[in-house]
Amino acid sequence: MSTPRQSTLRRRINAVMAPEAPAPIVPSTDPIDRTHLARYTLGSPTLEREILGLFMAQLPLSIEQLRFAATDREWQIAAHTIKGSARAVGARHVARLALEAEQTSGVVDDEQDRERILTLLEEACEEVEGYVEDAFPSHETPRA
Repeated sequence: MSTPRQSTLRRRINAVMAPEAPAPIVPSTDPIDRTHLARYTLGSPTLEREILGLFMAQLPLSIEQLRFAATDREWQIAAHTIKGSARAVGARHVARLALEAEQTSGVVDDEQDRERILTLLEEACEEVEGYVEDAFPSHETPRA
């Protein structure tokens, strides 16, 4: 038989150890899912900005790798890289476009489809860049 103190302790442990109910998924129209990003940065705006800065620096380079891919393998590697980094920062639209690119043959398939995907990715990149600049102005002093 447990004592009242043990029962209280057990309830506290269970409360800490029990998984929380998942938050309802609310579709966001923002180019970056800030809730997703905050989960991995522990809510640090400084770390969020740094990670997004790295993502924004790499994204145009990866899109260029898609543009100049000479083989399907090069195309798929570049698309896969974009997809993974976009998912990591919560750039869901970019990730969906990269998945679409990854599932197509960027070299052998229709040239119009290749250009359509590249154009959409470039537009999504610009949208993310604008959002990041608005959400994390350069002059803002991040709170740690």
